[in-house]
Amino acid sequence: MLPAGELELLRPTTLEDAAALLLRPRARLVAGGTDLLPNLRRGIGTPRWLVDLGAIEGFDAVREDGEGLRLGAGLTLAALIRRAQATDLAEVWPALVMAASQVAGPGHRSAATVGGNLCQDTRCIYYNQSAWWRQANGHCLKHEGTTCHVAPQGQRCHAAYAGDLAPALIAYGATVELASLEGRRTLPLADLYRDDGAAHLTLAPHELLASVWLPRPAAGSASAYRKMRSRAAMDFALAGVAMVLRLQQGTIAELAVGVSGTNSHPVRLQGTEALLGQAPGDEAARALGKLVARQASPMRSTVTAAHYRRLVAATAAERLLLELAAR
Repeated sequence: MLPAGELELLRPTTLEDAAALLLRPRARLVAGGTDLLPNLRRGIGTPRWLVDLGAIEGFDAVREDGEGLRLGAGLTLAALIRRAQATDLAEVWPALVMAASQVAGPGHRSAATVGGNLCQDTRCIYYNQSAWWRQANGHCLKHEGTTCHVAPQGQRCHAAYAGDLAPALIAYGATVELASLEGRRTLPLADLYRDDGAAHLTLAPHELLASVWLPRPAAGSASAYRKMRSRAAMDFALAGVAMVLRLQQGTIAELAVGVSGTNSHPVRLQGTEALLGQAPGDEAARALGKLVARQASPMRSTVTAAHYRRLVAATAAERLLLELAAR
């Protein structure tokens, strides 16, 4: 591991000031730092300024009403979990709390934030390595190189997005508020991402995530998050599947699925409307698994085989549908 280098820490007190500071060359945002700082120690990126968001008032606020829930991007995952334990948040949005509880370890969750988890970097076995290892391998398309070692004949990076919160929030139909010098704008969370491992966020250079809005699920909805990983703790998802299901008279009336860990962006599963009106049994589960298998596009970016990760995602979705239906 390398020293992080010479850095100057800047502490703005408003989102607008933070956006202005991002205009400086080689300025980077930092909140919890659990994703950024390990990369810096590996020599990935050489920022001159770190814009610390910890002094912005209300950046970690939580507001819940009859219409939904707003989470400040600076809210730590540990604080979110504590809030869920003290209120009915886990009863209304269980997939969100399940996802937050499965991020890394307790020490990480005490620092990691909602916004940081949503905006975390994509990962690949050719990228998340020490500086000398990457140099010996000729670097890669994602950082300082010209070739994607996962798919050498292609022209794009296939690093995978493995965040846990995004699939749950996407399944709930969450939107995000972005702040910049031009003001605020809102967009569906799914539109925060693009299918490009080297540049997977659609944020403008001077734009930052301010908050997340979750609408309250329809009455009778059930939801959950299932994370599949090589180790039982402190590991990134090989595949993470979140699902919101609502039945009406024994058939599927609403079905939304988010998938993480397989593509360069979190996937909002398309085509689930074809399952509406069906009984949530084995036939519907198999059909859902086929949808996931077609849209999950894992590449050789982890030590686990890509086809296995696709099967894991599809199987997790099938089992989750049957489990939620049984409730």
